[in-house]
Amino acid sequence: MLKSKIQSLERISSSSSVVFKILKSRNIATTTGSTSSSGVPKEKVDCVVIGAGVVGLAVARELTLKGREVLVLESASTFGTGISSRNSEVIHAGIYYPPNSLKAILCVRGREMLYKYCSEHNIPHNQIGKLIVATGSSEIPKLHNLMNNGIKNGVGGLVMMEGSEATRMEPELRCLKALLSPVSGIVDTHSLMLSLVGEAENHGATFSYNTTVIGGHIEENRLSLHISETKHLENWNGKFPLQPEMVLIPKLVVNSAGLSAPVLAKRFDGLRSAVIPPTYYARGCYFTLSNTTICPFKHLIYPIPEDGGLGVHVTLDLNGQVKFGPNVEWIDGIDDVSSFLNKFDYSVCTNRAKLFYPEIRKYYPNLKDGSLDPGYAGIRPKLSGRGHSWDNWPC
Repeated sequence: MLKSKIQSLERISSSSSVVFKILKSRNIATTTGSTSSSGVPKEKVDCVVIGAGVVGLAVARELTLKGREVLVLESASTFGTGISSRNSEVIHAGIYYPPNSLKAILCVRGREMLYKYCSEHNIPHNQIGKLIVATGSSEIPKLHNLMNNGIKNGVGGLVMMEGSEATRMEPELRCLKALLSPVSGIVDTHSLMLSLVGEAENHGATFSYNTTVIGGHIEENRLSLHISETKHLENWNGKFPLQPEMVLIPKLVVNSAGLSAPVLAKRFDGLRSAVIPPTYYARGCYFTLSNTTICPFKHLIYPIPEDGGLGVHVTLDLNGQVKFGPNVEWIDGIDDVSSFLNKFDYSVCTNRAKLFYPEIRKYYPNLKDGSLDPGYAGIRPKLSGRGHSWDNWPC
């Protein structure tokens, strides 16, 4: 289901838009009449949100509800083509993050708010619950640590159970112990984003697709954004500086550019480098279960977390399709423009399945050979790189 959404999003095309034409056509309040020393037009606006992924959309909606004039700039031809459309579509409970960290606090609060929003706006979702499993004796203490951590974070309903109890819930599952998280769930991310776009637009937000923020500078304690049409970046060879077609001077800027957010922040001349987090990317592939008419699981199934991720786990979409993944493949960053244009390698090699089978069979021993089909891939931005365990990640 999610793979088909990604493909449909990537097929969408719309005419390239110059942001100042949109400003004029939509009567966005601006202060006009100045140009930079190079003759580039400059406009003052209220709020600019960079990036139309789920975070940018939620921010834009919230700002419009507070009465602000919002302009959303997105380098792609539509919303949600990056991280927001290449994930497990899981609503996490808040188990994994260090107590009192922002990640823990916001995950727990955000999960409650997300369920409420989905219910009120008829967005497909399902609180199906999750089992985190220990398949070896050395993993049992880690499972207890996760339970204690989740309790400290305020995650309700956590239950530690023996393997036999878990097997009664999930007959295909094999484990020594399992931690049940009943508040975990799944959501249709595309429907969620459609709802956020609709609400933001209904309250006056303007979306400018095919529009890339290529950098900026601090001037008189305001961040000026350098804007270009995306199509003008396609053939950039890196041998000359990127030149903006327009400079926007907002009162408020929100950088929610996803994978390119840190790269873009480094191109804001005058912004202290100390406030920009380092960039680490973990690529992950998903495989789908084929050759079955009956879904083997009713819950999400997760192993003990591994270096760089949560392990190759079982997720279900709202159509009942079973997905396994993601794995962890650390990748080096790419050049700035390729990052702006989301030119990451999202291919899924069939041969990678041979690495998935032994990991999955630790908890699903009846997985048959030849039953994994390539699904899709995503890139996850990380705060720490290779060799850092989940427990030690900064938050």
